Amino acid sequence: MEAERVQNIASTFEDTIPEAFIRSEHEQPAITTVHGVNLDVPVIDVSDPDEEKITRLIADASREWGMFQIVNHGIPSEVISKLQSVGRAFFELPQVEKELYAKPPGAKSIEGYGTFLQKEVEGKKGWVDHLFHRIWPPPAINYRFWPKNPPLYREANEEYVKYLHGVVDKLFKSLSLDLGLEEHELKEAVGGDEMTYLLKINYYPPCPRPDLALGVVAHTDMCSITILLPNDIQGLQACRDGQWYCVKYIPNALVIHIGDQIKILSNGKYKSVFHRTTVTKDKTRMSWPVFLEPPPDLAVGPHPKLVNEKNPPKYKTKKYGDYCYCKLNKIPQ
Repeated sequence: MEAERVQNIASTFEDTIPEAFIRSEHEQPAITTVHGVNLDVPVIDVSDPDEEKITRLIADASREWGMFQIVNHGIPSEVISKLQSVGRAFFELPQVEKELYAKPPGAKSIEGYGTFLQKEVEGKKGWVDHLFHRIWPPPAINYRFWPKNPPLYREANEEYVKYLHGVVDKLFKSLSLDLGLEEHELKEAVGGDEMTYLLKINYYPPCPRPDLALGVVAHTDMCSITILLPNDIQGLQACRDGQWYCVKYIPNALVIHIGDQIKILSNGKYKSVFHRTTVTKDKTRMSWPVFLEPPPDLAVGPHPKLVNEKNPPKYKTKKYGDYCYCKLNKIPQ
C-alpha cells in the first residue's frame, strides 16, 4: 500500500485530523472562502438549435471564466446514475479488494487506485482517494485497472463513453470555430482520434475538520478539456479576482473546465480555470472528471494559425508528457 488511505483515516478520527492534512492559513477554506456567495458560472443549454449561439456562449465562457456548466447534453440520466452507482460501489468494497487495483509502486502511468498524486507544497496532503483509468480509445485502455466488482462496472463506463463523444465533439467544434479555425482543427491539434479520455473518480470521505482541509489543492487542469460529473454534494470552488468562491452545481449538468493545453493552443485567448475542492463534515463527496489528453509524445504549442509578428507565441511548444511531468513535480515549464 502506498500510504494509508484517506477513507481509513476518516473512520479513525472523530474531532481532529492528522497534521499532514491541515492546510496553511492562506489555504484553509474557512479563512479563504468568500462565504454566502455562489459564483454564477455560465450555464449553457447545448440542445439549442441555434448552433452559432452555442458556439458564442461556449467561447465567451471559455475566455471569461475557463469554466461553465452544460445542460441538455444528451447523456441520459440513467446512464449517469449507473456510472455513479458503480463508482460508489467500488469505494465501498473491502480495503483488500480495492488494493488489487492499486497503482504499482514506481509506475510511470497515473492509472490505478491511489491517494497521493503530485508533489505537494509544504508536504501537505489532500483529503481524497482516487481511481484513474483510461476509457477511450480502445488501444489505450488497460483493463487491469477497471474493477471487476461491481459486475456492471465495465458496462456502465462503456455506456457513458458512448454518449460522451457527442459532448466532446461539440465543445471542440465551438472552441475551434470561435478562434477562426476549421471546426476539426483544435481537436486534431490535441491528437484527434488518438486523444485519450482519462477518467478519475475522486472519493472525499467525511472530514472531522473541513474548515482546515482541502480535497484537492488549488490547480489548473493539465489536459485540454475536463468534463466533470459531480454527485449531489457541493464542494467545487473557483478563484475569481483572487478570491475563492463556491460553484453551485445544477442537477444533471456537466461541469466543463478549460485546461492548460487549450489555453496554450489558443495562445491565451481561452483561460484555464484555477479551482480547488473542499470537503464536508458528515457526507461523502464524489466526482467523475474525464480529462481529454493529447498523446504523451505529441508536441502542443500555440496553433500556427493564431500567431504572427503582431501576436507572437506566449507559450512554449512542448511534448504533453514532458509538460505533465514538470507540472506534477513543480518544475517550471
